[in-house]
Amino acid sequence: MKRSLFAPSLFVALGLLASSTLVGCKDSNDDAAAPDQFARPTEHLTGIPPLSGLLARSKFTLSSVVQVDLDRNVARLPLFRGTYNGTTVWFVRTDVSDAGLATQLGLNFAPRLANADQGCPACVQTLQSPDPVPGRAAVEFAGTVDFTPMRIYTPSPTGFPPLAAQPGSVAGAGYSDLVRVQGSTVVYNAPIIAVGNGPFDVSPAHTNTHDRVIAIDTQAMTVDLQFIRAFAFGKDVFYFSFGSTGALSATLERGTFVPAIATIPFANQDVIGARSDIFTFINGKLGANDPKAQGLMHVTLDNPPGQLSLQNPALLESLRKLGDSHNILGSFPTLTDKTQRELYSPLWDLNLAMWSDEVVAKGENFVQTDGNTVQQLAARGLVLSPGGGKLGSANFIVNCPALGFADTAPTEPQSPPVAP
Repeated sequence: MKRSLFAPSLFVALGLLASSTLVGCKDSNDDAAAPDQFARPTEHLTGIPPLSGLLARSKFTLSSVVQVDLDRNVARLPLFRGTYNGTTVWFVRTDVSDAGLATQLGLNFAPRLANADQGCPACVQTLQSPDPVPGRAAVEFAGTVDFTPMRIYTPSPTGFPPLAAQPGSVAGAGYSDLVRVQGSTVVYNAPIIAVGNGPFDVSPAHTNTHDRVIAIDTQAMTVDLQFIRAFAFGKDVFYFSFGSTGALSATLERGTFVPAIATIPFANQDVIGARSDIFTFINGKLGANDPKAQGLMHVTLDNPPGQLSLQNPALLESLRKLGDSHNILGSFPTLTDKTQRELYSPLWDLNLAMWSDEVVAKGENFVQTDGNTVQQLAARGLVLSPGGGKLGSANFIVNCPALGFADTAPTEPQSPPVAP
């Protein structure tokens, strides 16, 4: 039986969902100014409907992925074996800081991963291996993950914040999802997703596997992971979720709680350091199977309860039918401009976004699909942080590598950036 790790009181201090008020930004003497296209939220395209079949390989950003099953929102990845203090661990590779290795290994190129240990040596785990590429030879990890806790999420009447929450896996001392082999400067995103030699528990309990593991095959050396639908630059995209530096966000993301990487640089700095912005709405519209629904209240209230597993097909089907929170990514590996494209990082600086009371009262809490648009609306006080403050980093990092896109690749922002 899984054990309890976190008391519900751990999350009370977050003070989420305090009453918010609209912050006015327009000067009353500015009546002659040109109309402000972001003065009110506007409806726009919200992606494409539930999908089925296999995703075409031309729509993968992570080309090492074996297949993407759109009937269950499950992707199959190559699996790699390692050890920690004599115990077998199993890991995947998704991103790398070197362009040549990204092409060679079929990974996302994320050059900013090389900045992850600036001022935070523990943020990149050092592996011991005779080969500089983890997985091509025996590899010894410096830390591991405890998958024995049971994920708990007890929603409040509004869905979020919860009455109780506990992540289903917790990193141990010395562990980070980011790794480099001793003597190498290249940084990989290589999360551990299972421990031991089997049998592997892919039931809702997930006692020795990550909570998003649907199946694992140590003969074929593959693992099936449930992925998430989101938006980037106005397009419908897919990403994985492996962990977070916050216990609550790790629970929400069904990932591992990895506190050691909390000081990866920098909060509220989308173009330096190693973090990229992600915007997660709290109080978007509700509605099961509804393309106009978005946010944490939606993902909690509009899906059946339970954990991810083939034993819970109703939850897998609900998530396939647009049940995800539909977060908005501030960078993506397919952007046309090289400088902008290389800002992509799988380490997302979590911005909790809340529509003002006035916007919700008018029914204008429309789905958002572009990060610049969210920031433009926030500059006018229409989007706030929980409690009514200015939108900004919640100072939680989530490790969510890009997987691909549903129809058309994101290529450019849909709105101009906010003037400094």
